[in-house]
Amino acid sequence: MRHRKAGRQLGRNSSHRRALLRSLLTSFLAHEKIETTEAKAKEFRPLAERMITLGKRGDLNARRLVLKYVSDRQVISKLFNEISPRFSSRNGGYTRIIKTRQRFGDAARMAIVEMVGQKEAEPQKKIGKKEGTN
Repeated sequence: MRHRKAGRQLGRNSSHRRALLRSLLTSFLAHEKIETTEAKAKEFRPLAERMITLGKRGDLNARRLVLKYVSDRQVISKLFNEISPRFSSRNGGYTRIIKTRQRFGDAARMAIVEMVGQKEAEPQKKIGKKEGTN
């Protein structure tokens, strides 16, 4: 029985799961948007929120705590210099999960995790008849 066992296992052992979340976090901070399964997105989101909050602190200890999860130093400097100042007036809720589709191969539910305040893609205009003609 898994009573009082928080968190999803994601079909992996603990070290593989930790590596998966670290790589998702690094990719998310580098590109500011990723597409993954809903379960991984829901498990990954609190970690991303925590890293942005640490980036807002900006001190040496916060950098060392982020370094435990993100191994790419360029991504860490991007977090502290570009991403965190954008959210300086916000107290939380830096990311959003948008449910998108079902993956073709295994019908897994997919979702996009992106940062709030990011410019969204403009909807495409319909191509067809010219307006005003019948």
